[in-house]
Amino acid sequence: MYGDAETVRRILTESGDTWAVVGLSNNRNRAAYGVAQVLQRFGKRVVPVHPKAETVHGEQGYASLAEIPFPVDVVDVFVNSALAGAVADEAAAIGAKAVWFQLGVVDQDAYDRTRAAGLAMVMDNCPAIEIPRLHG
Repeated sequence: MYGDAETVRRILTESGDTWAVVGLSNNRNRAAYGVAQVLQRFGKRVVPVHPKAETVHGEQGYASLAEIPFPVDVVDVFVNSALAGAVADEAAAIGAKAVWFQLGVVDQDAYDRTRAAGLAMVMDNCPAIEIPRLHG
């Protein structure tokens, strides 16, 4: 796992409550759909980012991070590892404080670049598993 327990805690409790979820659509069979619901239950504003720009869980969607017209605190990435690095770079470009690569999403170069840019980062982990632990 990339991102120690302290980084996980900091992202979930101190980095801010606006989470852009890249790969979130209205497809209930995708992990992003359920994870976004959990994040909402714990007080996060979930912003869907998907080419379809659908409204999901009551929140307006956007086709890209760059199109979101307000500050984003955390970028949660549900795209495959080959595409994830570019998303991490976009997260840094829009001024996000942290990037979270979901379970199975691994890109060591992106991890190193994102950390070097001053963002907190967790990779190959799931906030929906971690956040209930913190609020236990």
